[in-house]
Amino acid sequence: MIDAVQKVSGLTPKLKPGLIHMLDEEYFKRVAAVEFAVKYDDGKNPWGLLKADIVLVGVSRTSKTPLSMYLAHKKIKVANVPMVPEVAPPEQLFQVPTERIIGLIIDPDKLNGIRAERLSSMGLDPASCYADVERITQEVEYAKSIMYKLKCPIIDVSNRAIEETANKIMEIVCKNAATDETYCGS
Repeated sequence: MIDAVQKVSGLTPKLKPGLIHMLDEEYFKRVAAVEFAVKYDDGKNPWGLLKADIVLVGVSRTSKTPLSMYLAHKKIKVANVPMVPEVAPPEQLFQVPTERIIGLIIDPDKLNGIRAERLSSMGLDPASCYADVERITQEVEYAKSIMYKLKCPIIDVSNRAIEETANKIMEIVCKNAATDETYCGS
């Protein structure tokens, strides 16, 4: 088969296994960032907040986890913390430098639709308090109050794709932080 490809392409094969999927330093940084995002997802371990390149905060269903994974594939260590009125944020969050924290908010009506659909897909009652607009508005206002205390930038994810939000996060982080060539391209 290699001979046939060589005849058609006119190229000489290098005959070195693994060239397509090189296990170089960049690969291992990406894997470490993905493992970090999984380990410190959803506020599981607040000590990870101090080790993160970026900390995302927001109410449930503002794409914290997908954004963490997307950014991890760009070799960025991301932790995220859900904002729930009945649960105080971990004290470590207030020790993270402001320029490394990004707040995510969403329009309550949009979030209502997302949460109702989520509940329905799980076979649960879409009219539960999780999807109640008043409750959602209360959650978003609570999250904003924490974000204001943190003095962090806030991104409205209501009408943004994950990639758009990730690009906005990178723009903010690279502008505010001492430029890190690892992911800011200096």
